Amino acid sequence: METLLYLLLFQGILHGLIFNRGYLAAGRQVWEAFVPLYNIVVFIKIIGRPLWWLILLILPVVGNLVGIVLTYEWLHVFGYKKKRHTVFAILTLGLYIAYLHYTKNPSYEGRNEDSIRLSVSSWISSIFFAVIAATIVHTYIMQPYIIPSASLEKSLLIGDFLFVSKFHYGARSPMTPIAFPMVHDTIPIIKKKSYLFSDDFEKRNTSWKNKFQLPYMRLPGFQKIKRNDIVVFNQPADTLLDMNKFQPDRNYYKPIDKK
Repeated sequence: METLLYLLLFQGILHGLIFNRGYLAAGRQVWEAFVPLYNIVVFIKIIGRPLWWLILLILPVVGNLVGIVLTYEWLHVFGYKKKRHTVFAILTLGLYIAYLHYTKNPSYEGRNEDSIRLSVSSWISSIFFAVIAATIVHTYIMQPYIIPSASLEKSLLIGDFLFVSKFHYGARSPMTPIAFPMVHDTIPIIKKKSYLFSDDFEKRNTSWKNKFQLPYMRLPGFQKIKRNDIVVFNQPADTLLDMNKFQPDRNYYKPIDKK
């Protein structure tokens, strides 16, 4: 139910309020900006990207990065080509675009590949799309792990480094879409959580942060688990619901995709 409300609110009403004048300037109908999912299809057509970009946009975590690219290109096709426009649009979560469209009559110029290339350094573009590709691989295909315990000693030792396939048994879709890409639990150096989620046991079911969680979903796998297979599974310690009360410094509770 919360996911449906999010879809109606953010992908419908809010998106429509921000972008409807741009849709109209591009020769589309205003109502097309308010229909969830369909409005994204039209959005992609307006900026001149192929429709398969819709798949990238709806992927959790990856979609955040792709959204930055599409925001930049939306501003570009309407003539807002200075970098500050993109920065303000990202920092205000798109509200700056509404400001531009409502205070000035937007004029649709269409996609100009040469102009886009001149506005963004080739190395920035390459790094950005490399991060998107690596995030897809890390989330849905393969992820590196370090062995944390002695349960497999004599075959795998504590500290052993290995790559684990995610697609053989069916990759699990992220449940924390507001997250830093290509890291698991903690952002290096600053040592802060890489995702938006409340870890307080007493409040985790009511915190506003938890309203941004997606439902559990696993993609179809290519094979079933067989006896003697070595698998990576969630740490079971936080199945003890009161673990945080007795050992709060251990911070056991995490969302499923971050265990």
